[in-house]
Amino acid sequence: MLNKIMLIGNLGKDPDMNVTTEGTPFTRFSLAVNRRSKSSSGERQDETEWFNVVAWRQLAEVCNTYLTEGSKVYIEGRVQQRKYTGKDGVERMAFDVIAREVEFLSGKQQGSTEADLGEEFP
Repeated sequence: MLNKIMLIGNLGKDPDMNVTTEGTPFTRFSLAVNRRSKSSSGERQDETEWFNVVAWRQLAEVCNTYLTEGSKVYIEGRVQQRKYTGKDGVERMAFDVIAREVEFLSGKQQGSTEADLGEEFP
């Protein structure tokens, strides 16, 4: 089986880093991916899709240190489904991109980093 996603986009806001109760760091951020198409009348249309991205361990620390709102990045990882309960008490589903590799595409922090593959992501 294969579960792989590759995205290029811009951060919608600054990353948010936290630590699990076991002490494992993780960083969450939103990624806007733009797509251009033409309407039936030939007009150019821009569409934006939003993705929730989660980085773990050392990759989480690097993302939290070097990424800011608007940063352009390449993300490679896998999609993970999770359940959560909304503020209204209704159970919902969400999809997260669990980052394995992040490549910085804008500014002086340009470069890339990968997660330590020896550790399994939660």
